[in-house]
Amino acid sequence: MGSTRLPNKVMKPINGVPMIEVLLRRLSRARSVSEIVVATSRDEKNAPLVRHVSSLGYQCYQGSENDVLDRYARAAKMSGANVIIRITGDCPLVDPALVDACVQGFLETQVEYFSNTAPPTFPDGLDVEIFSSAALERANEEAKASFEREHVTPYLRNSGQFSKSSLRHPEDLSHLRWTVDEVADFQVVDRVFTHFAPDIFFGWEEVLALQKAQPSIFEDNQEIPRNQGASLGTGQKLWKRAKQVIPGGNMLLSKRAEMFLPDIWPAYFSKAKGCKVWDLDGREYIDMSIMGIGTNTLGYGHPEVDDAVREVIDKGNMSTLNCPEEVSLAERLIELHPWADMVRFARSGGEANSIAIRIARAASDKDKVAICGYHGWHDWYLAANLGDEKGLDGHLLPGLDPAGVPRNLKGTVFPFAYNDFAGLESLLAREDIGVIKMEVSRNFGPENGFLEKVRELATRKRIVLIFDECTSGFRETFGGLHKKYGVEPDMAMFGKALGNGYAITATIGKREIMEAAQSTFISSTFWTERIGSVAALKTLEVMEREMSWETITRTGLEIRKRWDALAEKHGLKLEHWGLPALTGFTIQSPNALAYKTLITQEMLERGFLASNSVYVCIEHTAEVISHYFQELDPIFALIKECEEGRDVSTLLESPICHAGFRRLN
Repeated sequence: MGSTRLPNKVMKPINGVPMIEVLLRRLSRARSVSEIVVATSRDEKNAPLVRHVSSLGYQCYQGSENDVLDRYARAAKMSGANVIIRITGDCPLVDPALVDACVQGFLETQVEYFSNTAPPTFPDGLDVEIFSSAALERANEEAKASFEREHVTPYLRNSGQFSKSSLRHPEDLSHLRWTVDEVADFQVVDRVFTHFAPDIFFGWEEVLALQKAQPSIFEDNQEIPRNQGASLGTGQKLWKRAKQVIPGGNMLLSKRAEMFLPDIWPAYFSKAKGCKVWDLDGREYIDMSIMGIGTNTLGYGHPEVDDAVREVIDKGNMSTLNCPEEVSLAERLIELHPWADMVRFARSGGEANSIAIRIARAASDKDKVAICGYHGWHDWYLAANLGDEKGLDGHLLPGLDPAGVPRNLKGTVFPFAYNDFAGLESLLAREDIGVIKMEVSRNFGPENGFLEKVRELATRKRIVLIFDECTSGFRETFGGLHKKYGVEPDMAMFGKALGNGYAITATIGKREIMEAAQSTFISSTFWTERIGSVAALKTLEVMEREMSWETITRTGLEIRKRWDALAEKHGLKLEHWGLPALTGFTIQSPNALAYKTLITQEMLERGFLASNSVYVCIEHTAEVISHYFQELDPIFALIKECEEGRDVSTLLESPICHAGFRRLN
């Protein structure tokens, strides 16, 4: 019932009858079988399955969820079986006549293990495996690898310790898929039973004839590889399922599996602590990648921050009244930025950007905005691509289609390039701009007094100047990056690092600007919850004590220096990008994206979440960094071989990752 790719699949109805019942009724016609036992796990999710199977009069044994080999051995011992036929519950088209043929082959050859899958010549979904109870008991005692224990028979098949034989079909039909692992599989099988209804006892050769006569019935799932479930981790299976019910698979482009290692990336985590992450299969990784998209500069699960949040949970997170902590947090942020007088809170960076734009437009009484950098997904920002579909190409997201953005927003947002003051001046001469919104820095700092010039220009023309510090805040100073350059905006936003993994963002600004919020409507229920404010207050306290911004900047610069040394050692050329604490590199080669994919693949095998960037936290100690470079060294050597003629595609076990964000020029 707990199938990752298709939950509750064994109880899904086929013509009104649960799939497991259809399978059991078909198997009951096998002449060689004396007893049928359903071996499931003790997980509570299986209670409906157990009740139904028991009501049909079949034995049902409940054992380990993950150690399925032990579950089989105990079920066999319970029933007193001397020969076990293994049929999986997601193969309702298994033919009882084929089962009998395999039993006959097992008895005639007198081997310990017999199947029709080695090599596979029958359609996927007709798998029959037969083994003696003695062989099963021995495998249960000797098999150690988790893969061997989860999938029952690998040790019997591959250890070389057991005699084997198999039944082969004269024609190789292994490319046909009749099993049920995913939604598309169930749809195909359901169509097959509907075609033969009300008969459920048709043979597998009749199904084969149907596929040849009406291939459209079977076309939905034919691209799914055979036995894919045995090679996919739980997270990869869940990702495939997610894409069926969530557009894009998740809520954030930067966390999609395709951005890292399509088909192999673990995709989901079970827990995270420090700079370590555990996937759904319990595998532990060191996160030398994007650390929650830069949200956790203090590391995952910082004890002081988490304890503060737990206390809030005990006291209550929401009520009719407001939480007092939001006042304390507002005062703390103003204390850190004396030029600001007032604060509004939200829970995401996109929201903070939209709040800032709404307030700034209300304050300036003008619609047109000049932007430089990445500022979220909302309509006001994507409107830049209504007039020119490449308007945002230099602002990290090339090729964005502004589908769904009202066309009448065209001509309201105008991009300008960082450090191009003349370009900004020209833009302001052409358009009646009321707001300038920009990142202080992303990949390199201001040149020739750029920020000072922008500030002076905005003041002179009475334009509201907003610094987007959702990403850069608290990474090089205790507050906004603008403090490093000594240039004060009219408004600024903070996100990501502010709550160390808890959702909280802030828009701060001068009183005469921020009070314009009262002349418009900006309001949301969950902006008033308590956890975000409490987490931010404790995060700021720990940051100040640990001087976290100095640590992560120093670590990022060290990582960058060691990347350079490694590249020089192997004769590779790198281009760096990002703030020191959000540092990344690109290998200068036409195969750069393939090399990024290769790094991710090989480092994953070595126990690291890694690609070509590191978002640094204070838990990235010298020991962790040294371990990372020790494992990265031979991969750079491999890349050098590819630069000298080796085909990188022969090394990749996954499609090349997607390009995603583009660095800001």
